[in-house]
Amino acid sequence: MTGELIWVVILLVIAMVLFARNTLRMDIVALLVIIAFVLSGTLTINEALAGFSDPNVILIAALFVVGHGLVRTGVAYQVGDWLMKVAGNSETRMLVLLMLTVAGLGAFMSSTGVVAIFIPVVISVSARMKTSPARLMMPLSFAGLISGMMTLVATPPNMVVNSELLREGFDGFGFFGVTPVGLVVLVMGVGYMLLARRWLSSDDALQDKQRWKRRTFRDLIRDYHLTGRARRMTVRPGSPLVGRTLDDVHLRSRYGANVVGIERWRKFRRVMVSATGSTELCARDVLLLDMADPDVSVRQFCTDEMLEPMVLRGEYFSEQSRDVGMAEVSLIPDSELLGKTLRDVAFRSTYGLNVVGIRRQGEALDGKLVDEVLQLGDMLLVIGDWKLIRQLQQQMHDFIVLNLPAEVDEVAPALSQAPHALFCLALMVALMLTDDVPNAIAAIIACMLMGKFRCITMEGAYKAIHWPSLLLIVGMMPFALALQKTGGVALIVKGLMEVSGGYGPYMMLLSLFVLCAGIGLFISNTATAVLMAPIAIAAAHQMGVSPYPFTMIIAIAASAAFMTPVSSPVNTLVMVPGNYKFGDFIRIGVPFTLLVMVVSIFLVPVLFPF
Repeated sequence: MTGELIWVVILLVIAMVLFARNTLRMDIVALLVIIAFVLSGTLTINEALAGFSDPNVILIAALFVVGHGLVRTGVAYQVGDWLMKVAGNSETRMLVLLMLTVAGLGAFMSSTGVVAIFIPVVISVSARMKTSPARLMMPLSFAGLISGMMTLVATPPNMVVNSELLREGFDGFGFFGVTPVGLVVLVMGVGYMLLARRWLSSDDALQDKQRWKRRTFRDLIRDYHLTGRARRMTVRPGSPLVGRTLDDVHLRSRYGANVVGIERWRKFRRVMVSATGSTELCARDVLLLDMADPDVSVRQFCTDEMLEPMVLRGEYFSEQSRDVGMAEVSLIPDSELLGKTLRDVAFRSTYGLNVVGIRRQGEALDGKLVDEVLQLGDMLLVIGDWKLIRQLQQQMHDFIVLNLPAEVDEVAPALSQAPHALFCLALMVALMLTDDVPNAIAAIIACMLMGKFRCITMEGAYKAIHWPSLLLIVGMMPFALALQKTGGVALIVKGLMEVSGGYGPYMMLLSLFVLCAGIGLFISNTATAVLMAPIAIAAAHQMGVSPYPFTMIIAIAASAAFMTPVSSPVNTLVMVPGNYKFGDFIRIGVPFTLLVMVVSIFLVPVLFPF
């Protein structure tokens, strides 16, 4: 082992430790890797940055935008509504349809995004069927992972493996090359979950049903201790608030008073104005206030700011439910809001909504919330304009909307651009099935058409791209090249040959699957595919067989991240809503991973002969 190879191995170990500990963001680690390779002279600047010119990076970015278009136009939500209608009150039918639908949608958009969309659907249907969400949440996550085995563009590891084949001078896989394996695994997954769901019922099933049932305003008011906090006050002429914005007057920090809505007279009728940070207050505005600080004297507050108390009918604005909406949201694992306070993130200025309650470990937090540090698993109750709450459902890079109260049925708008989004998706798939248009170009064409049809906005398209994922791919690609240049790939292949080579290609498939699945427990499946793809091709060359079955087994193993809640963001998303423990994933995921491994080892060589 040369000194350069030792350096590459040390750098790889450091990167894996940092990934596992999650002390630094994965994209930051990836960029540090690029810097280390260039400064050490292991790779040239062109070699280290070659990932930025890889067509698959552009393709992945474009697919994020296409997925955003499907969410923004309501296609995914309409599918969820259809699913609830067709499944009725049958849990078995719901499980089967849920897994088939999620796997189908995930074949063309981010599996994490699909699972995030369907979590509220599962919560709602579980409440209607009077069963625990735990019985459907894990099937949901498994279907999201299996969707990565449905098409070439379903998940980044597939495209990474395909790119490595092209780099080595081989033809790549077809668009539906992986689909036969995915369909078999999907059928197995549905059958497995129909049997395993009996082990997924929470010990506190009754409590779960109460927790996740579709609540009304009254339920949310009770659960978040909002009783007695609402006030309705008129801004008198001459008030120091007149002509100033909500961000300027600092009512929350000074009095614990949170303006959640503003009634204003326009052309002889009352209208509700959204209370955002830039909203300017006018004389005779009627403020809907949440007084979160019990120590503040309401009388003194009215005197200081020249406000006149008004009659408030109903508890905590329940009578204004057609104008003022509520929703429960939960932070996702890689949310930028984690570890920050509401003041730090300027929640009202950013989203136009107010956080009036936080539940942590099932208990509502009392007092001022503006300086409360947000943690994973926190449930936030937001209040404000229904339209802004609907827009919040599209902000899946930070959180997901878990529960909309029953009152939303009276105000939920219909989205009209869904047919255009479906046309763009169908056109993209059709172009990818031809050999005349590269996949990346087909995806870009779909994005441009979605913009033309107003399915997406330019600002939303850029925000939809998950840049940390792209940087992770770009940053891990130099590892594969560095291992090849320093002899690391040859050394790993030599070790595999000594262990498995003498027992034939089937044993090598088994070794590659185990190695890939094992590494995937500690780092992302995309990074695992980047490392393992060249090793698989080199092993095939060493044994004198086709590289296709070896690379395909890497793609399948990279998607088979069923064993722990941290092995994939999809698993992490369902952990809190499903009320799962770490051991639940081990108990259910390990047997299914072994089943997928056995079936894949025998099926892949049939589809891709040695």
